[in-house]
Amino acid sequence: MVDLLKAVVLGTLQGLTEFLPISSSAHLRIFPELFGWGDPGAAFTAVVQLGTEVAVLLYFRHDIWRIASTWLRSLFRAEYRGTLDARMGWFIIVGSVPIVVLGVLLKDVIESDFRNLWVIGTTLVVLGVVLGVADRVGRTDRTIKQLRLRDAVLMGLAQAAALVPGVSRSGATISMGRFLGFDREAATRFAFLLAIPAVVGAGLFTLPDIGAGDNDYGWGPTIAATVVSFLVGYAAIAWLLRYVSTHSYLPFVLYRIGLGSLTLALVAGGVLQA
Repeated sequence: MVDLLKAVVLGTLQGLTEFLPISSSAHLRIFPELFGWGDPGAAFTAVVQLGTEVAVLLYFRHDIWRIASTWLRSLFRAEYRGTLDARMGWFIIVGSVPIVVLGVLLKDVIESDFRNLWVIGTTLVVLGVVLGVADRVGRTDRTIKQLRLRDAVLMGLAQAAALVPGVSRSGATISMGRFLGFDREAATRFAFLLAIPAVVGAGLFTLPDIGAGDNDYGWGPTIAATVVSFLVGYAAIAWLLRYVSTHSYLPFVLYRIGLGSLTLALVAGGVLQA
């Protein structure tokens, strides 16, 4: 029962933080340590993220179906080639390559060295500053209709940086999008779509690790956390897309810098174990 309650809390935390540019993986590493629960593990983190990704699939189901079906048609019918949806299909595929390749090659490092709280605290602060600069200097004259292959590659490379907890998948992709001149809604929307193959792939890739010694919670609590993360995450998507249409990312920048600084101070003071 205790593990179930812990898992529900972590699932709620995952749902709240996955789509905000503040790094859900950092929160799933920092807060259990603060509560004295220990590190839930990379396998638990990756699988619980499947819940929030199902929320993305459901929320963007019409966009996903349109992009996927048009992309498939474009493989066989010339009139669909060059359309926005066909190009979006290729952009998502190409943009997903960096994080997939690096995720497989760096699996052992991701599950060990990258989860060090010194690393996480530092990346929270540094990428918070990057997000703030990108949002301040980035032009806002490009919409998602103006996305090009070069943009997808660069945003895909930025997303790959999120293999390090604390970077934030959405934060890194959004920052690159803003540097490339996309408006906030376009950068955020593409970040969500681009994350689908990466998060689903990571979750499925680590499924065998659940209950195999790499996850303290086991299948039951992990499934419960995943369901909770789906419910909370769905609400978070709708809120964030509305928010960024009229607000800057400044609150998230300040939060990242504050949480990262606090984490580094607590580790330096011996309150938290790195």
